[in-house]
Order: sequence, then C-alpha cells, then structure tokens
Amino acid sequence: MRRYAIVLIVAVVSTLGGALAVGSAPAGAAVAPSDGATLGSWHLADHYTEPALTADEGVATSGGDTLYRGVATIPLDLRLQNWNHVGDLDAHAGYVLDDYEGPDGATSKLFSVTSPSGARSDYPHPLAGDELMNNSFATISPDGQWFVSGEWLQLQRLLVFAMPQLNPSAPAPGQALPLAATIQLDHPVRDVQGCDFASATRLLCAADDAGTDLWPTPKQLLQVDLARPLDGQAVTAHVTSLGELPMQSLCSGSFEVEGIDVAGSQLLVEVTPPGVCGYAVTTIYRYILS
Repeated sequence: MRRYAIVLIVAVVSTLGGALAVGSAPAGAAVAPSDGATLGSWHLADHYTEPALTADEGVATSGGDTLYRGVATIPLDLRLQNWNHVGDLDAHAGYVLDDYEGPDGATSKLFSVTSPSGARSDYPHPLAGDELMNNSFATISPDGQWFVSGEWLQLQRLLVFAMPQLNPSAPAPGQALPLAATIQLDHPVRDVQGCDFASATRLLCAADDAGTDLWPTPKQLLQVDLARPLDGQAVTAHVTSLGELPMQSLCSGSFEVEGIDVAGSQLLVEVTPPGVCGYAVTTIYRYILS
C-alpha cells in the first residue's frame, strides 16, 4: 500500500520502465525462491508489466478491457479532498467500483461507482465499531447486489456492503453507505490486498503477508469458501492457502502483493517488485484454470 513521490517516480519510470519490462532475470540476479507455477488448480501461463504509477494497486476486467489502478489514477477532486490511496477495484455489468482511503487517523472511507455512461458517484462510509480505516479492495458479488471489502493487518473477517446503483437497499449518491454484514473467517488472514469472486460462494484473495506463522508460506493466494451466497446477513467462510505467489525480479529486497482479478478461467495477480524496480513497473502474473 504505497504512496509515492510522484515527481521522483515519473523520472524513474521514464528512465527504467523499458529496461525492467523483461520476462526473466539474467544469471546472478536476485530472485526469490517462489515461482508460483501452480497454486491449487491455477497454473501460471505468463506475466507482463505495467507502469507502477497507473497500475500498482489494482486490476479488474470490464467487458473486454483490463482496468488498472495506481496513485496517478486518483481523480484530482478526490485527491484535493485528501483521499490519497486507491485500492484494488472491481467491475460488474459495466459498473466500475473503486475504493479510497485517507491519511492515518481517518474516520471514514470512500467508495466510488462509475456507471456504464461514465458518470461517477461517490459514497462515503463512516467507520463502524472497531473497523480499521484501511480500504484495500472492493469486489462485487456475481449477482451484482453486494460487494466485499477488507481491512489491513491481521483480522478474521471481511466486510459486506450493498452495491450502490444495483441493490435497491443502497443509499443515493453522496449519502453514507452503511456496513451491511461481515464474513466471519475460520482462520485469520493478514494484509489482504485484494479479493475477487470466482463464484457466488468462492473468493480468491491476494495477501501481502510476509510471515509464515499463519500459513506454511508467505505472500499467499488464499481461497475463501462462503457457507452460502451473500444475502446481506452475516455468513461464515472457510479459508485455505493455495501457496506462495510468484516473486521474481531483477532487483533484490521485499516484494509487495497487490490487486487480483478473476475472469472465468483466467486469474491475474499483481506483485510489485522490490526497490527501484517497483517504482518503475508492476508485474502482472496470468494464471489459467486447469
């Protein structure tokens, strides 16, 4: 969850962007142990890079297009309102859902929906109870009625909201969007950066968890199986780790797992490489379902 100095990044991107958009590292380059070739039934097909400024936070499929989010995609009017971070987005039936957070100490979050006509509507969400201010992702249920969001750090829940403009129970544009329900997980998760629905009862989630105390490997692809499809009421879910996501780069240091997208038999996962490489590009790993 990076906040960059834009002027410095632009210089790095223009200088190094092309040089770092390579498919494999040369002999002797620093490459972490994980190649993430097989994660459950998902098999790595290929990978590519996108500019970090516009793609290092989120990825989604809308129709035949792939959408990306990064610090440079935050609309100017929202940035002036101090919404300084955008998370992993999602899309459904031409509607695009974005999620924003403010500075440390913020007492609300912001969700924005862009309609198929291109009109954007904003929905503030005051924090409920012990809810954290982080707004890492938003993913829309397959029926278009609900969306799931998450928080940072170690938690054992996900948050459920009525989907604005598609669910009649959602408020009008500009009005506060309340928390509808929670998904109670049977296993804790840490630093989930993105989730996406693979079916009405299954989410795949990308976790930027560097530890191995919760799961056998760090930086996990998690599978979250709901007891039933979302209906606006609390629901339980079983969590499984499918393994460690790919960590490959010309640069050495710490990787950062970011957004995720599931579109039929294709899975996209973003991983920001370490150091100066991460200021230039984000790597998108493409999986196919066997």
